[in-house]
Amino acid sequence: MLVWKDENVRYLTSLRAQLIAGKTTSLNGALLTADDDPVLLGSGGEIDKARFGMSWIGEAHAVPIMEQRELVDGFVSDILIPLLQTRGLTTGRLAVDQANISFIDSMRAHLPDLELVDGDTVMQQARWVKTDLEVAVIEEACAIGDSVTQRALDETRAGRRELDVAADAMQTLFQLGGEMAHVITPFVATGEHMSPPHRLATDKIIRNQDLCFIDIGAMWNGYFADIGRTTIVGKPSREQQDIYTAVYQGLMAGLDAMRPGNTNQDCADAIIGKIAEHGLEDHLFSLFIGHGIGMGANEPPYIGETLPGATLYEFEPNMVFAVEPLVWVPNVRGGGGVRLEDMVLITEGDPHLLSRVEYEERLLV
Repeated sequence: MLVWKDENVRYLTSLRAQLIAGKTTSLNGALLTADDDPVLLGSGGEIDKARFGMSWIGEAHAVPIMEQRELVDGFVSDILIPLLQTRGLTTGRLAVDQANISFIDSMRAHLPDLELVDGDTVMQQARWVKTDLEVAVIEEACAIGDSVTQRALDETRAGRRELDVAADAMQTLFQLGGEMAHVITPFVATGEHMSPPHRLATDKIIRNQDLCFIDIGAMWNGYFADIGRTTIVGKPSREQQDIYTAVYQGLMAGLDAMRPGNTNQDCADAIIGKIAEHGLEDHLFSLFIGHGIGMGANEPPYIGETLPGATLYEFEPNMVFAVEPLVWVPNVRGGGGVRLEDMVLITEGDPHLLSRVEYEERLLV
């Protein structure tokens, strides 16, 4: 198996690499065979660290940024083929999680008897159910994510900008040892920027009566926490309270359905059914309602996916999800968009809530 996605490389090698914007899947890779330790295929900037500080890596090779056709072809002919030859793997099947067309063309030209097959699905399935150690790491990521969210809530007030709040939250993230936010573009959206949702922070000034949504989260030791809360500046309107209450009750209904033997569809139905009791089912955001999470910020299985190919899964102990219903109603003064997002661990019994940030009592009726 040959992997290039950041989360898969880290999952197999524990490499914490420098990430360059827009170059994911192009910087580092790993080759895994049945009988050997993973071979790290690292950016030149990572190789010295790997060779001198990662004793569990038996073999490491520098590779180019995997985008220029000539460099990609040179990697295949001069680096990858010798690695495969020494392992007797120049024929048969090689699973690859993700690759550009120039890599695929080069592989077909140099290794016509080697079939490329889907490796990403295999890696997704390997990561679905977490080990107890992984759960402990995610718990710590949630502790940081809770603190990041709380800092943002504490700094949300009239006269500040969305970017001010995001900056305060990111300071807390790095102070507490977080590696990055759950989203590359921190999500702080206030007032009319939540109806419809603008999923980033801008220089919009926060005003009295604005609903304010925070979704920044945290990554720690390679694992993500995805936590979101909505608050209010000043006194909410009854319509804002009604929307928040519908989302809160929908979230609680969904969490209660997250037990072994139930499915992702059971959870989605519980959320949508409860929100429908408030007459707001047609105002749900046009996105899935929840997703798996771990080394991938968003990963299968998904909850409430409606696009073609949506798949039914049963919940299993030690699966971890972020559940995030969002309802937005247009033409509400101060905004009519509310999302609440929690991290949930599937157990043998009741679901275990990993996130602990309080909900906004002023918005509940």
